[in-house]
Amino acid sequence: MPITASDVAALRAATGAGMMDCKKALDEAGGDVDKAGELLRKKGIVKAAKRADKIASEGTVRVSANDQAAVVIEMNSETDFVSQNEDFKNLAALAEATILKHQPADLAAALALTVDGGETLADKISALVAKIGEKITLRRFALLKKTDSEAFGVYLHLGGKIGVIAVLSGTTDANLGRDIAMQAAASNPKYIERSEVPAETLNKEKEVYVEQLRAQKKPENIIENIVKGKLDKFYGEICLPEQAFIKDEEKTVAQYLNSVAPGAKVKEFIRFELGEGMEKKACDFAGEVAAQLK
Repeated sequence: MPITASDVAALRAATGAGMMDCKKALDEAGGDVDKAGELLRKKGIVKAAKRADKIASEGTVRVSANDQAAVVIEMNSETDFVSQNEDFKNLAALAEATILKHQPADLAAALALTVDGGETLADKISALVAKIGEKITLRRFALLKKTDSEAFGVYLHLGGKIGVIAVLSGTTDANLGRDIAMQAAASNPKYIERSEVPAETLNKEKEVYVEQLRAQKKPENIIENIVKGKLDKFYGEICLPEQAFIKDEEKTVAQYLNSVAPGAKVKEFIRFELGEGMEKKACDFAGEVAAQLK
């Protein structure tokens, strides 16, 4: 029986499942829309589709590395209760290991990766949604690479709330790399070099400083010098090498690196914080438990 676009559209409207899932189900059901709907329900895809508009801002961040590559991922759930579930933790670990092994180009490619049993990573996520009854997503990942003459630093904070990868050039000391990754986790830098800071950001800071100084009746001829000092302090907050090092605040990160490994520099870093930039839904623990029992 030929499958038409209207059949796919009708199945999507009835189940909320994705177009490709509907097409596959119709193929398997020989074009029978009702049977295809039953197949989708049995696979948990309908249940997963119904969770698609939910906010999943809890979950975990994971980070790991091998000799040449390092990965940080964020996998989300709707509630912290589910993020503590062993099945969820195992799925996050599977996603982390699979992405590190295959190094996909983007999220779509990552979700299409085949894992154990011949299923894709997306299939595994859908199956767990069906089992648990809560939206689960692989939100994002990042991969960094290094040479044999460089070092990775990996650090996971608060059991999966913040994950950092740092790449150091001029050293192969992974412990030193971990110290720098820990620094980034604690102090949340945005850049490495001053030149990376957008001009718009700098101009806004300058405007604020100038207005503050004028409100304090500072003479115009000294405002420029004061603003320069304030901008230096600003750079010291947002540029990783210029931050005060958390283990020795008398030195900047760059100074500390040079003192223990002359020539070592921060080449790259990636910092993921769980749920950053997402709307969070307020829910107490009792409410989370009650939601799981429905």
